[in-house]
Amino acid sequence: MKNNYDVIVVGAGPAGSVAATTAARKGLDVLLIEKRQEIGVPVRCAEGVIKAGLDEFIEYDPKWVCAEVRRGRIHAPDGNMLCFSQEDTAGYILDRKIFDRSLAKTAAHAGSEVQVKTQATGLIIEDGCVKGITGKCRGQEFEARAKVIIGADGVESKIGRQAGLLGPLRLKDVESCAEFLVSGIDIDPDCLELYFGNKLSPGGYLWVFPKGKNEANIGVANLADRLNGAHPIDYLERYVSEHFPDGKIIQVVSGAVPVCNLPGRLSMSGLLLAGDGARLVDPLLGAGIMNAMISGRMAGNIAANAINAGDVSAKALKTYDHEIRSTIGKAIRRNYRVKEFIVGSSDLQMNLMIAAAKKLNVESIPVSEIFLEVTTNGLPIMKVVRMVN
Repeated sequence: MKNNYDVIVVGAGPAGSVAATTAARKGLDVLLIEKRQEIGVPVRCAEGVIKAGLDEFIEYDPKWVCAEVRRGRIHAPDGNMLCFSQEDTAGYILDRKIFDRSLAKTAAHAGSEVQVKTQATGLIIEDGCVKGITGKCRGQEFEARAKVIIGADGVESKIGRQAGLLGPLRLKDVESCAEFLVSGIDIDPDCLELYFGNKLSPGGYLWVFPKGKNEANIGVANLADRLNGAHPIDYLERYVSEHFPDGKIIQVVSGAVPVCNLPGRLSMSGLLLAGDGARLVDPLLGAGIMNAMISGRMAGNIAANAINAGDVSAKALKTYDHEIRSTIGKAIRRNYRVKEFIVGSSDLQMNLMIAAAKKLNVESIPVSEIFLEVTTNGLPIMKVVRMVN
């Protein structure tokens, strides 16, 4: 590891790897670090991603696809369903261990230096400008400087907090999640299932995402302020024991997902934040993979443009904030308002919303178009309100 780089990217998840790839392809000297000894581990994700646009970031490889999704069902608390389908593949259920490593390999092949078991412990800030990081690489302390630091270090982002760009999350803006990988069960292998209801998952939802013919990720996401002393795993264990009593739990994961509104600032002099480290998860769906890669690409491009222009000031890097706000930020802001409305709804209101949506014939819309509309434009809150009136 050297002492100086053009760009240092902290975190080798989808956002960080795409940012590193983008900057390296622009001819920059890039360091990509990951605090864990294995990229892609542990998995803290339902692993679903829409197919549209994915090829812009990575070449398709069946090794990281566990299932192809063509249908989706949304279940109301009373058992009523919205059913969406299409003939071609709408999305994939990934093997994140393989997928994330493939993205990191792409960054390495583009020219990035990749270091695992290497964490950033602090920022070097001089005269209000971020100049580098301090850290530990496999137990050895180091200091490395760069013209731009990209913080892509996940929901627990130290970079954003140390820079003063991110404050603590409110409990109502955090989903506490638990997930089992369950094998030996009878499921629909190409259909996503989402279940709503306060008995199943207060302030959130439960999912069943297929990972093959007889295997699925089954998980719950509960708003942290609605748990009342319980733990998401309690709800999950009850559901699995009731619906898949013969299933074999072969993996357990848990974690937190930010479901907040768009932060006020994502950049400062010498620093950009991307992915979950910028809290760019869709607050309605909890989906973060595509937003992570989109923001990573933006961060890599803007860092390269600023460095090539010789100006990494806060004013120059603020272009990143503008681009985020005019693209994925629109959906985040609108979907946050929808989330606030939905989590305040009773089971009866949720039943009425899903029944009203069926009357509006939304099931005729292909599942990929539904997902794209929600994640790129956001779901208009007034349409949701009108459905229950």
